[in-house]
Amino acid sequence: MRPPSVLPVCVLLALAACGPPTFVAEVKGETTVPAAPLGGVIPPLDAFPAIASFSGLDFNQNQDFQNQGITKDRVASAKLKSFQLKVLAPADQDFSFLDTLECYARTGDREVLVASRQNIAALGLKAPNPVLSMELTGVELQPFLSAPSMSLSVRGKGRMPPKEVRLQADVKLDVQVRL
Repeated sequence: MRPPSVLPVCVLLALAACGPPTFVAEVKGETTVPAAPLGGVIPPLDAFPAIASFSGLDFNQNQDFQNQGITKDRVASAKLKSFQLKVLAPADQDFSFLDTLECYARTGDREVLVASRQNIAALGLKAPNPVLSMELTGVELQPFLSAPSMSLSVRGKGRMPPKEVRLQADVKLDVQVRL
């Protein structure tokens, strides 16, 4: 009598441990925060300038989706992995002009907070080219990615900087694919 083979059991355990495939999708963009007018009191920064490449996002056109051969209708789950802002110019600029930032995902009439940061000026992020990492909410973005298009909008408050500030935004998403 032959002992029962353990190979089928090992194969089933290995398949169960694999789970659905995942990959990281990245979206980058730039914006410019205008300088305060010369002389007088520095006015508040009540509106953060839009990041053009973050509106009308269609992830079927995203290079990372294309590299994986994945379309957005195959996304089972998507969550932010990171959201960072980096000062590109001027070289001596830090984030002391900002107090708060919030990032929202939007599609149609649905909007959800996906990342935020409070007390930014107090973080002490020093020039040159400091990087601000946003705190993530962990919200599920699959319904937004699978929509015809979505947008990421950033809202912030603080003071207008003394010089025009060019920022780069870098968003990474963990994407899980349906088998």
